[in-house]
Amino acid sequence: MCIRDSNITGFDKKSIDVPIGRLFGKRDIMILETLFWPFMNEYKYTQMSKKEFIKKNNEFTSNLALIENNVSTLGFVTVPVKGLIYYGGKQFGSKLFNKNKTIIPNSKKIKVSIKSLDQKVKKAIDAAYNRIYKFHSLQKFKDVSYIDKYQNKVKYKYVPLESVAIYVPGSKVSYPSSVLMSTIPAIVAGVKRIVMINPGYKGKQNAAVLYAARKCKIKEIYSIGGPSAIAAAAYGTKSIKPVNKIVGPGNSYVASAKKEVFGDIGIESMTAGPSEVLVVSDNKSNPEWLASDLIAQAEHDSLAQCILISKDKKVLKKTKNEIINQLKSISRSSIAKKSLMMNGILIFENSENKIAEIINKVGPEHLELNIKNYKSLIPKIKNAGSICLGKYAVMAMTDYGVPGTNHVLPTNMTSKYSSGLSVSEFIKKISYINLSKKGIETLGPSVITLATNEGLDGHAKSIKKRLGEL
Repeated sequence: MCIRDSNITGFDKKSIDVPIGRLFGKRDIMILETLFWPFMNEYKYTQMSKKEFIKKNNEFTSNLALIENNVSTLGFVTVPVKGLIYYGGKQFGSKLFNKNKTIIPNSKKIKVSIKSLDQKVKKAIDAAYNRIYKFHSLQKFKDVSYIDKYQNKVKYKYVPLESVAIYVPGSKVSYPSSVLMSTIPAIVAGVKRIVMINPGYKGKQNAAVLYAARKCKIKEIYSIGGPSAIAAAAYGTKSIKPVNKIVGPGNSYVASAKKEVFGDIGIESMTAGPSEVLVVSDNKSNPEWLASDLIAQAEHDSLAQCILISKDKKVLKKTKNEIINQLKSISRSSIAKKSLMMNGILIFENSENKIAEIINKVGPEHLELNIKNYKSLIPKIKNAGSICLGKYAVMAMTDYGVPGTNHVLPTNMTSKYSSGLSVSEFIKKISYINLSKKGIETLGPSVITLATNEGLDGHAKSIKKRLGEL
């Protein structure tokens, strides 16, 4: 299957930066590495395949092979525009990795799908939308301006981004909440073009996700996913116009792809995913509740990180037993079990200062202070995406927008320098300066002095000319 190379913008059109003997330039390699990231990571393949060839008919596919002992054991062919990946091997033949055949869902099918959705689910999405919108509407920025005594006018204006893409993960589990969380801040900010990227599951998109998209008045929906979807949104295809920024949670492959395209476009100021929770408990905490909170986080992803710190050893032991019992009764038990086995940690610590130290080192996405005296601990916490206070402020409530706060939060220790998704992610700031004749006459000499000191004579002369000194 072939795609015309003109369908993808961003690939080098000129060979000026391509060394002799090389087909692709640096920018090409970056894009291809983004598309192939899952396989490069999984199979420790660090060098791009050099067998890609663009024929005279100007059509191509991108290919990657795994060679062991001089024998090709695994091969991949990707069609980036459609988000299709084919893979094959001697033992199992060829298969389609991604079954999405339609990049743009049919509007009639969307309507039919939404119509079939349970009314209770629709009402729940409506309620979440209203609460999330209300909270984020409080984050609107006011332009700043002033006029000094020399009649110099300065203004700092907040301008919404022109276009963004929200990434909504696709799997057996649907995420209409992620649609709301990523889109509503953009709506409040004033973004005009909002694109939704959602691979769906087995080629079909979830009705709840589609309803949430309609609630947010999203007009562009693309049924693609993974790193190839990130590349398509960043650089554009024949079917998709590029956007200025991509936001939204995803697995480690999606997160890595977003990092690869950063610089050409914007992404959130944090790493969003895989999920994390850190729970602090004491002797008053309910082990059943603690276990359910940890499992709730673990069922997101097998790579999710779940940590429980307790001031009481008995609580830790009881919670561990509860986890074993409760895992038997949830549908995603295999995922949750793997997560807890690989990334679950139980810590005994009764020193409040040391607990705070652990929290600040981890910088968890979600922090639950399931302790009676949480007020004394709060001032010591510097790094966390969101903090749930008390035994009733459970993370699961925040995931579905009940408080109105955003659930797209910094992970992988990025809370040390970033925050959760907000209106500010969709706004840029522009400065406007209008200097008066009196202003430049009064303040210009000091600038000339500084420019001369720094050896920037051109700066000094541009001011001197206006002062009539040259």
